[in-house]
Amino acid sequence: MALASYCKGTSVIKGVNRLAHKESDRAKTLQSEFAKMKVEIVINDDLMLIKGGNQIKGAKVSSHNDHRIAMACAVAALGAKGQTIIHEADAVKKSYPGFFEDIKKLKASVQIS
Repeated sequence: MALASYCKGTSVIKGVNRLAHKESDRAKTLQSEFAKMKVEIVINDDLMLIKGGNQIKGAKVSSHNDHRIAMACAVAALGAKGQTIIHEADAVKKSYPGFFEDIKKLKASVQIS
């Protein structure tokens, strides 16, 4: 999803129905959080359409305590205009404790509080 946000045109991800039965409805959560970054996502049955190619904006987003959402928002923020603050970003520790250290290796400015 983060990559598709930067691609021109509309990218389609199939099989998103299964995301509704996780810790949260991940598809709707990603749609909501990426909207804050000015990325339009349309969910249509089992399809997610990501309308990319526009300037992503830094924003205050929430991981909803889901490590996958925290990482998706962080990757999308790498090329965003402005600062992105991810609430509950420490959720990444569930699956990838060194995630933000690796992001720093990409010369990204990361502050953890």
